[in-house]
Amino acid sequence: MRRLPGLLAARLAVMSFRTSGPFPPLILDDVRGAQKMLSGVARTTGMEGSRYLSSLVGAPVHLKCENLQRTGSFKLRGAYVRIAGLSPVERAAGVVAASAGNHAQGVALASSLLGVRSTVFMPVGAPLPKVAATRDYGAEVRLHGHVVDETLAAAQEYAEETGAVFIHPFDHPDVIAGQGTVGLEILEQCPEVRTVVVGIGGGGLAAGIAVAVKALRPDVRIVGVQAAGAAAFPPSLSAGHPVALDAVQTMADGIKVGRPGDLTFPLVQELVDEVRTVSEDELSSALLLCLERAKMVVEPAGAIPVAALLSDPGAFRGPVVAVLSGGNVDPLLIQRILTHGMVAAGRYLSLRLRLTDRPGALAAMLTTLSAADANVLDIQHVRTDPRLGLTEAEVELHLETKGPEHCEEVAAALRAAGYLVRS
Repeated sequence: MRRLPGLLAARLAVMSFRTSGPFPPLILDDVRGAQKMLSGVARTTGMEGSRYLSSLVGAPVHLKCENLQRTGSFKLRGAYVRIAGLSPVERAAGVVAASAGNHAQGVALASSLLGVRSTVFMPVGAPLPKVAATRDYGAEVRLHGHVVDETLAAAQEYAEETGAVFIHPFDHPDVIAGQGTVGLEILEQCPEVRTVVVGIGGGGLAAGIAVAVKALRPDVRIVGVQAAGAAAFPPSLSAGHPVALDAVQTMADGIKVGRPGDLTFPLVQELVDEVRTVSEDELSSALLLCLERAKMVVEPAGAIPVAALLSDPGAFRGPVVAVLSGGNVDPLLIQRILTHGMVAAGRYLSLRLRLTDRPGALAAMLTTLSAADANVLDIQHVRTDPRLGLTEAEVELHLETKGPEHCEEVAAALRAAGYLVRS
């Protein structure tokens, strides 16, 4: 079993952790204490088997459904433990947080349950359903800034001015302990687990799960997954300290964090066995699979462990537990993501082709598509482009297909019919 590095021990001591003995058992006590505190507050979320993913991996794959948690994500766990640990004086001052969604809702509900006033700063462009849900859970919502960094700065300024306690989304011992209760549930529900796959943003969930699982089952492999456009942990792990990214870009706003936490980083460095990255296409395909095969509404950040399994299924020793960390996704965003996922999965095909501008030419082309069993979703017929010849027309097609092989068959059928096809 791993021991606590001296530097990490010093950091934890500053944060009032008990560090008088071996690290994992004593930190495990904090996670177990959080589990007792959350009894009757957070749900023990279910675990569903995935036959499709199991067939890919060659071993049982289970989905830990934190998307079905109260507020729609795991964030309630850490927020409640953090706020419940405040002194009466601190509670009287209220709490403040900054978030684009999941943490906002977790803090709002936790504060309401504990009778604490909460103020939540959210970006101006935050999805309306998330803003409405945060208000419904009892928080005062203030819209500020267009990126999370601006929102975060406003919340911290508010805390300094009013004395409200700032509730960090991941970089606090109580928050990590609360998120670690997911790890305890995994071991209780799937004691034979060999690999846990979990998404990483700031690192609170991965660190908490790793603390709990490694203390009880050091043989279990913990694999963290980040979106390639917001992967701050790989360069940080290489450097040996948290490194801030110059820019972050991913559809997975729940893990769109540009720098690991000062507390979460050493825990991930010490206890997480591997950190992988996945592309936006892989993420879209994973979200689509969760809907179609698992019947799960999952946000992009929640689907990221599934993306890792899809991208390299042979790399995971089973039984595997993939943590679906959240399900709060804006309907407009999910519409765009699903379209992106359909394209990535080869279910949509976009083509441009030229044909002779004469009566019946378009009907003949559509007959070819019908024979190839392709469904036309959208068609644009252009005759006036100066690049076209006098007797030419260009058609842009958007087709629904049955997969990558069918895409090739459709394109081949059009070429065989004499059409010049361009993607």
